[in-house]
Amino acid sequence: MLAGYPPFYDDNPLGIYQKILDGYYEFPPYIESKARDLIKAFLTADKSIRLGCNKKGSEEVKAHKWFKGVDWETVYNREIPPPWVPKVRNNTDTQYFEKYPDSVETPSVPTKAQQEHFTYF
Repeated sequence: MLAGYPPFYDDNPLGIYQKILDGYYEFPPYIESKARDLIKAFLTADKSIRLGCNKKGSEEVKAHKWFKGVDWETVYNREIPPPWVPKVRNNTDTQYFEKYPDSVETPSVPTKAQQEHFTYF
């Protein structure tokens, strides 16, 4: 979510699998060092040292320096106000979604060669 794409991104699904097997990923230059450290800790192949997989579990994750300043009590109680609340007019309001043309399927008409298969049918 920080980068806008997953860590093992590739245009080719087989490329994704290979990157996962190799443990190869890159960070965009704008990802700060604390975030890099957090992501690397989550992507550690050895689960005995992977962040959050030890006895402390989620407490270990919450203690990571990237989360410094997070008030976990307000998170649990859902008291954090959202940064933006859309003004929705009704249940079918789609004003905040991108506009796409409606899909209209034109019925296919068999070609003359295709029709010939049914000449004596």
